[in-house]
Amino acid sequence: MPVMTASELEAFAQAHFPQMDGFGFRIEEIEDKFLRIRLLYHSRHLRPGGTISGPALMTLADLAMYFAVLSMIGPVALAVTTSLNINFLRKPSPVDVIAECRLLKLGQRLAVGDVQMFSEGETEPVAQATVTYSIPPNQYRER
Repeated sequence: MPVMTASELEAFAQAHFPQMDGFGFRIEEIEDKFLRIRLLYHSRHLRPGGTISGPALMTLADLAMYFAVLSMIGPVALAVTTSLNINFLRKPSPVDVIAECRLLKLGQRLAVGDVQMFSEGETEPVAQATVTYSIPPNQYRER
């Protein structure tokens, strides 16, 4: 079961990752090994042609996985991405993007998740990512 709430995760991100200020996201749902997060539409996320950019989608996928892992294990700033493979499936509309992350494996040292991303109001995914995180040993975890 989750050990951190959406507001706790957002406060943790603000405290440890001030560079995320202005990215524009909102955690919408947390369940056992599942997290839904929304990238709030802003013109800074657009690429030429008026679609949400690949770097914005990659950041969203990574953030969804990070928060999904932390929601289950607690505040561990040193959990890090070891792999992120993304497939861009269709042109994302210039609207909010919703990412749904499902943890496929949550071990002591490694977590693997699947992230599907959807343009708001659409049923077909615009991108899909497989993300792996390394979880540090207990001595590196925050208390």
